[in-house]
Amino acid sequence: MSTILINNLCKRYGKFQAINNLSLELDSGQIVGLVGPNGSGKSSLLRIIGAFDMAYSGEVLINGLKPGLESRKIVSYLSDKPYISDNLRAEQIIKLYDDFFPDFNKDKAFRMLDLFKLKSEQKLVEMSKGMGEKVQVLLTMSREAKIYILDEPISGVDPASRKIILRSMIEGFSEDALMIVSTHLLNDIENIIDSVIFLDSGQIKIKGSTDDLREQHGKGINELFEQIFQ
Repeated sequence: MSTILINNLCKRYGKFQAINNLSLELDSGQIVGLVGPNGSGKSSLLRIIGAFDMAYSGEVLINGLKPGLESRKIVSYLSDKPYISDNLRAEQIIKLYDDFFPDFNKDKAFRMLDLFKLKSEQKLVEMSKGMGEKVQVLLTMSREAKIYILDEPISGVDPASRKIILRSMIEGFSEDALMIVSTHLLNDIENIIDSVIFLDSGQIKIKGSTDDLREQHGKGINELFEQIFQ
């Protein structure tokens, strides 16, 4: 059974077709890059997989489950929009996650807090955008989940911090899990992803392993992206 199985998925926002008859199978044991221009359907697809948007047509199975409360138990989802109260301290947020998610590793979260050089007593509202994104990443990666979904996890941080976040993502990733990373910063993630999906207008334009695509097209993934979406 595929970890993620999608058949003929469609998603509309009024007259706008965000996802158009998309079919996809993904198995565990890999980090997948999800890329495409703005409006290509990346966030819409990830919200559906994460069971945060149920208004769609088609079939979606997450480890054999339809998206819902049960599937959320095995999916750790980092949204492209913050959803935690910024009046909470970092240590309070970690405690909330530890209370709410049975698979949350509190010790790992505090280790990542130290790795990111963040203060446990500091409130989110007192942090920069980049610091806040680090908190979101450590919360997501501190769960022992079957599927990790990260929507633009490094968009608001400096290059040095990106390297630290990406390293923490790799170190926190179990070989029997599946990770999907959506980003525009292909140069940063190209060396950590095993495969890549190019989305355009809600459809898969190209999909394959990064090594195969490099060999087939004779160029890196970022160069291929620029060629396709110029």
